[in-house]
Amino acid sequence: MTDTTTTPPAAAAAAGRGPVPLPATAARLLIAAGAVGTIASTFMSWTWTPDFPGDLTVYGYPAGLQVLALVAGALTLLFALRLWDVPGLRWLNPGNATSPVFLTAMAAFTVCWFAGIAIAVDLGGLVNLDPGAYVAMVASALPVVGALALPHPAPGTGLTGYLTKPAQPRPGKLSPLAERGFITAGTALALITFTYGIGIDNDASETFIGFLFLVVFATWGLMHTGLVDRYATISAHHKGFAASLAFLAAVIFPFTQSDDHNANVGVNILIFATVALGLNIVVGLTGLLDLGYVAFLGVGAYAAALVSGSEYSRFSGVHFPFWAAALTGMAASLVFGVLIGAPTLRLRGDYLAIVTLGFGEIFRITVNNLDGDSGPNITRGPNGITQIPDLNIFGFNLGEPHDIGGFTLGRFANYLFLMLIVTAIVVLVFTRAADSRIGRSWIAIREDETAATAMGINGFRVKLVAFALGASLAGLAGTVMAHVNYSVNPQPYQFAGAAPPNSAFLLAAVVLGGMGTVSGPLLGASVLYLVPEKLQFLQNYELLAFGIALILLMRFRPEGIIANRRRQLEFHETDQLDVPAQKTLTDEPAATKAGA
Repeated sequence: MTDTTTTPPAAAAAAGRGPVPLPATAARLLIAAGAVGTIASTFMSWTWTPDFPGDLTVYGYPAGLQVLALVAGALTLLFALRLWDVPGLRWLNPGNATSPVFLTAMAAFTVCWFAGIAIAVDLGGLVNLDPGAYVAMVASALPVVGALALPHPAPGTGLTGYLTKPAQPRPGKLSPLAERGFITAGTALALITFTYGIGIDNDASETFIGFLFLVVFATWGLMHTGLVDRYATISAHHKGFAASLAFLAAVIFPFTQSDDHNANVGVNILIFATVALGLNIVVGLTGLLDLGYVAFLGVGAYAAALVSGSEYSRFSGVHFPFWAAALTGMAASLVFGVLIGAPTLRLRGDYLAIVTLGFGEIFRITVNNLDGDSGPNITRGPNGITQIPDLNIFGFNLGEPHDIGGFTLGRFANYLFLMLIVTAIVVLVFTRAADSRIGRSWIAIREDETAATAMGINGFRVKLVAFALGASLAGLAGTVMAHVNYSVNPQPYQFAGAAPPNSAFLLAAVVLGGMGTVSGPLLGASVLYLVPEKLQFLQNYELLAFGIALILLMRFRPEGIIANRRRQLEFHETDQLDVPAQKTLTDEPAATKAGA
C-alpha cells in the first residue's frame, strides 16, 4: 500500500506542542522505549500464584492478559517506528497523525494497569505482584507520556484533540489484487479477534475486560489512521469478494473450536444478528422506531414449535419438515406484521413507538395466558412448548455430532452452519431490497416523509412493506431458535430483560453497529451478546452498562461503529467534505458592505 502524500510543512508548523513539555525526538524515543519495555514485561512473571486467571507465573511464556499486553505493545512499537519514517510503514499511518499513537499507547496502558490492579484486588494486596507486573505498568505509561509530548493534533482543543479524528490525506491507488489482499487480511484479523474473544473462559472475566480494552483502543486508533474507512471503501468496491470471504470465515470458525459451547454462543449471536438485520429495515432504512420487534421473533418461534412434532404441542400429530416449518413461521410473522402495521403505521414518531411497545407486551401476555385456564390451551402458558425435536434435513440429523475432515462437529456447530445459510438469505434480501426502488422509497420516507409523499410515494404502503418484510425475517430466525433451544416460552419476549434477544437489545444492536448497514447490526449483535456472556457479574447491570456505552458512542461516533456513508456525511459534514467552507454575508469585509 503506497502513499505519496505527506503532511504539509505549514500544517506541521501550525500544530501546537502537546501537554507534556518534551522535545519531539525525546518523545519518540520514550514511546519506542516504553513499547519495547511493555513487550519485554510479558515474558516475565506478573504474580506468584496461578490462582489469577491465565496463569501469569511463567517466565518466557506470555498467557492471558500478558498476551493482550504483548499485542498492544507491538502495535505501539509499530506506530513509534512510523514516527521515525521507517520504510514500509507509511501505509500504517499515512498522515503521521498523533492520535493513533496516543490511542494504541492507551491500549497497552489500560491492559497493563488493569492487570496490576486486578491482581492486587483479587488476590488481596500489592504483595501479590511480581516484578514483571511493575515493569509492565511503568513501561506502558511511558508511551502515553511520549504521545502527549508530540505536536498537538488540534491546536486549542486540549486533550480532546487526541481523541478527535484528524483529516486524512488522500491515499495512493491500489491495484485490484492488492485491494483483495487488503480485504483478505482484514477478514483474517476479524476472525482471529473474534475467535480469541469467544474462546476466553467465562470464569476469566479479567482477561475478557482486558480484551475489550485492547479492541476498543486499538480499533479507535486504526480508525484515526484512516485504515478502517479505507477498508470499508475497498470492500464496497468488491462487495461479492468481501461477502464471500466473510461467509468463508464464518464457516471456518466452528473448526477452530474444541468446545461446542462456543458454537452455541455463535448460533445465538447469528440468531440475534439476523433479527437485528430485519429490524434494521424498519429502523435503519425506513426510520420507524419499533420497540416491540422481538414479538415477531416469538411469533415465528411459536408457529414453528406448534408444527414441530413436539408431544407438548397443541397439534402434536403435526410434524412439518424444516422448510415447511420455516415458511409457517415466516407467514405467521408476516400476517401479524400486517395486522399490527395496517392500523398503526399512520402514526409517526413517539406515538408509533408507544404502539409497537404495547404490541410487544400484548404478545407476551397473550402467549402467557393461552394455557387452558386463562384462555384456550395453545401455548401452555408459562410452561411453553418443550421437547422440540432436532431438525433432520435430507437425512442429516443436526442433533448428532459428525466427523468432517478429522474434526468433530457437535450439535450447535451443525445449527451454526444452518444459521449461516439463514443469515446469508437475510443479508441477500436486505441488500437487494435496500438497492431496489422500494429501498429508495424507504430512505426517502426516513429523510422526510412529507416531501416523499409530495413526490408521489405512498408512504403508508411503503412503510407497511418494510414492517411486513422485517417481521417475516424475524420469524425465519425464530423457527431456528425454537429448535436450537428445544423449547419456547414467553419469558424472553419482552422489551428489556437480563439477556438478549429482547427489543431493547435488538434496537441497541442496530444503533451501536450502524443503522442502514449490513455489517453494523452483525457487529452490534456480536458485541451485545458476547459481553454479557463473558462478564457474568454484569447480569443485573447490563442495561446500565449498555446505556453508558450508547452515550459514549453518541458523543464520539453518532453514526455507529460501522457507518452508513449518508449518515457519516450528516454527522461529520465538515470532516468528510473536501471543500472549503462557503462564505456567508457576515463573512464579507466591512469595506465591501460599505461599498454595497
